[in-house]
Amino acid sequence: MLGWAIEDHLRADLIEAALQMALDQRGGRLPHQVVFHADRGTQYTSTQISDFATANNLACSVGRAGVCWDNAMAESFFATLKVEFYYRHTWTTRTQAKQAVNTWIAHVYNRRRRHSALGMTSPIQFEITNHQHPTAIKAA
Repeated sequence: MLGWAIEDHLRADLIEAALQMALDQRGGRLPHQVVFHADRGTQYTSTQISDFATANNLACSVGRAGVCWDNAMAESFFATLKVEFYYRHTWTTRTQAKQAVNTWIAHVYNRRRRHSALGMTSPIQFEITNHQHPTAIKAA
């Protein structure tokens, strides 16, 4: 998970903030082709996001209607977030919840949680081992 944003709305600004975070995490060092895959929500298919993607060399991919497999990776992440973390905690403020979710993604999901699709390594360890953007990862 390279970029994420949490707000009390689903406007295109939220999506742009998450995409900008992903770009910032890489410090401008991206593979030749980066695909941003989303569902058919209007915030994802907006002109604002299309223009942002074009300006940052991101290819937009939108899932087909009625095909659950198109967005399976994102759905798997959200299921993991909910089951392993979110449903196990309560917070008194929205700010506390945002900070806790950010910490879980950055320090547990990306750095410690092992993924079977990555040979039982964490995403960060997988990238370091495979020498994919090691400078950006070490600085993150």
